[in-house]
Amino acid sequence: MRLARAVACVALLALAACGSPPKERYYTLTPAASAPAPAAGGSAISVAVGPVTLPEVIDQPQMVVQVAANQVAIYEFQRWASPLKSEIARVIAANLAQELGTARVWTYAQTTLANPDYQVLVDIQRFDSVVGEAVTIDALWSIRRATGGAPRTGRSSVRETVSGTGFEALVAAHSRALARVSQDIAGAIRAP
Repeated sequence: MRLARAVACVALLALAACGSPPKERYYTLTPAASAPAPAAGGSAISVAVGPVTLPEVIDQPQMVVQVAANQVAIYEFQRWASPLKSEIARVIAANLAQELGTARVWTYAQTTLANPDYQVLVDIQRFDSVVGEAVTIDALWSIRRATGGAPRTGRSSVRETVSGTGFEALVAAHSRALARVSQDIAGAIRAP
């Protein structure tokens, strides 16, 4: 009887060891590649991007994907490489540097400027992901000028088709959508 139990335990342990757990995959958003990096002698304006706020449902390390009108799925093994708020701020900052032709753009958390010329606050209202279909970003943003005056505010609502079926294609679509949000913000900064 003991021998049978011991054999059964060893068999269960061997079976458990055969099935390897799924491997975690980490994803990062990327800035637009449409423009060259700003030259050192470019624009002299300085911009701090952030803070960025997100709905709590997506403010987590795992990928959150819309599976029905009122249902999401959280993918435990598909994760953001860094906090999503930081990813969004970093990409918008890089995009603004390209759009505005200045190297003096930082995320708010990393800013080394005491008083940047502009501070961009971003409130992400929607960051929807549908694998193999589309992503939607709805962002409210506000631009504060160091010299005073009323802040400029705007809303960017972007839907971007996903070119592929996996998570990499989904993240690439979010990166393209954030490039369009960044264009809207850059236009407001450039406006007289």
